[in-house]
Amino acid sequence: MLQLTSRIDPPAPAAVAASAPRMGNDENRSGGTGGPATSVIAKVKPKTKRPNLYRVLILNDDYTPMEFVVHVLEKFFQKDVEAATKIMLHVHHHGIGECGVFTYEIAETKVTQVMDFARKHQHPLQCVMEKK
Repeated sequence: MLQLTSRIDPPAPAAVAASAPRMGNDENRSGGTGGPATSVIAKVKPKTKRPNLYRVLILNDDYTPMEFVVHVLEKFFQKDVEAATKIMLHVHHHGIGECGVFTYEIAETKVTQVMDFARKHQHPLQCVMEKK
């Protein structure tokens, strides 16, 4: 009886290498240095900008007592008696005085607090903010 056997020759090594997937650090690539591939990862720092600043100003009027203005400056702007008196006199003589410089949200809060406090005590004191 005849026995049929099939013989499959293994593929040549060059054919295996050509059909195999290539890795990123494959030494067989052209122009390579023969060593592992290196990558540079550059860290990008986000650019931040400083927030806009606003001046909080008190306006002079003929009805609000000077002592009340000094009290407001001490209470809401953490000024000592001497600094508060100096600002109050500047407001009295020049019609306007700067209480401080803040970011928008803080300046808005300070203006609201001063205006509410003045209304509560029945004084027409005006406090405003302007961009610096």
